[in-house]
Amino acid sequence: MTTQLYIDGAFVAPKAGGSFPAVDPATEEVFDTVAAGTADDIDAAVRAARTAFDDGRWSGLSASARAGFLRKVAEGIRARLSDLAALETRDNGKPLPEAEWDIGDAADCFDYYADLAEARAAGPETTVDVGDERFDTRIWREPVGVVAAITPWNFPLLMGVWKVAPALAAGCTIVLKPSELCSLTCHELARIVDAAGLPAGVFNLVTGTGPEAGAPLTDHPLVDKIAFTGSVVTGRKVMQAASAGIRTVALELGGKSPFIVFADSDVDKAVEWILFGIFWNKGEVCSATSRVLVQRELYPRLLERLAEEAEKITIGPGDAEGVKLGPIVSCSQYDKVMGFLERARQSGARLVTGGGRPEGLDTGYYLTPTVYADVPLDAEIWREEIFGPVVCVNSFETEDEALRLANDSPYGLAGAVMSKDLDRCDRVAARLRAGIVWINCSQPTFTQAPWGGYKSSGIGRELGEAGFDNYLETKQVTRFDRDGEWGWYLPTGDQA
Repeated sequence: MTTQLYIDGAFVAPKAGGSFPAVDPATEEVFDTVAAGTADDIDAAVRAARTAFDDGRWSGLSASARAGFLRKVAEGIRARLSDLAALETRDNGKPLPEAEWDIGDAADCFDYYADLAEARAAGPETTVDVGDERFDTRIWREPVGVVAAITPWNFPLLMGVWKVAPALAAGCTIVLKPSELCSLTCHELARIVDAAGLPAGVFNLVTGTGPEAGAPLTDHPLVDKIAFTGSVVTGRKVMQAASAGIRTVALELGGKSPFIVFADSDVDKAVEWILFGIFWNKGEVCSATSRVLVQRELYPRLLERLAEEAEKITIGPGDAEGVKLGPIVSCSQYDKVMGFLERARQSGARLVTGGGRPEGLDTGYYLTPTVYADVPLDAEIWREEIFGPVVCVNSFETEDEALRLANDSPYGLAGAVMSKDLDRCDRVAARLRAGIVWINCSQPTFTQAPWGGYKSSGIGRELGEAGFDNYLETKQVTRFDRDGEWGWYLPTGDQA
């Protein structure tokens, strides 16, 4: 049975009646059918969101009232955590424990922004001393309006929630367009939102492809803000669309994050965090620490241990017991990753382990954990985001060299450094050109802390208070003292 769109508080079929398959990457089998919205459906959804914002049915509610709705959504997610995680695993391929973690985080995100909405409501305006006592100047923070949210396939529900929760908390209305590769848990989110009783038009969901649904959404003149997570190539197109209408845009794009390991590091701890930094979620992580730089004294030993442990990782369907690495999300992504590996063979990089299909898994989009060493610095696999379970390792001599190599990238989403010398770690963190830096770890993510990058990795920040501010406009309101004198054009006082 085909899913439906959710527009203006109702589940509806696409106007053109189209659909596309949901494919289980572990079996390559179609297991569901997803509604394919087009420009007409986008128009209906945006207009519903526009009306719901302009008439104040959501923005006009008190912060505590909005927070109450958000907490109901959080409760609805938790009540269905097991089946949502199972659906995420089947749609995306990630191991079930990882999916359960993601779904739990999604519920927590709604609770966090419910709390933040109430906390920020206690002081929504500030007074500014402008140096002239005849004027009273205040700063108001108001919801930006209608938000177009386009989200990726690597964390399907969680990345949607990273946009939906703060936007709703701030008083915005929203149209969510998830990736066509993994749309099903976002469809279930629409069911949860509907059951929570949010007013019609506040939250809208249109599933569909990028050209047929995503492009019309970013181009729509009634949208006030575009929030996008995805590739740099698509992010440029989104930014161009936003510029045509002079609309604000938030972009969370790609990464090729470095992990610097100094010689005084514990080798087993370093290997554990390297494994987590690249093989978690099958390497389909924008912040994956996929460029590892190891000080020369530790380099041979670390490479040996990294290969040993990578080869022990259990590969298989995400719902199988003990699996740590599931299939790549889709046939097209699998082919893309394999293309990187084919070109890597010609680059001069040394394949340490992996690089092919695991034995006994002839069906499904599986790839063994892959480690390359001694990678030329101009090699594609060293410079470009692969978005798969592939890590590149090189050596360095000095701290300055490590930083030069780490920062030599068009990306700047994240970075990590490992050393027992915490002063050195702080020095390196200060000099890394990245929006997120991890010390003696890799990939921990917290709803309370800002997320986003430098350079080609994006514009703006999600999560934390910055994520809330993402969906607010700043307004200056200045009042003239009615008893004050001005008299620029007309005489005042005794001159009248």
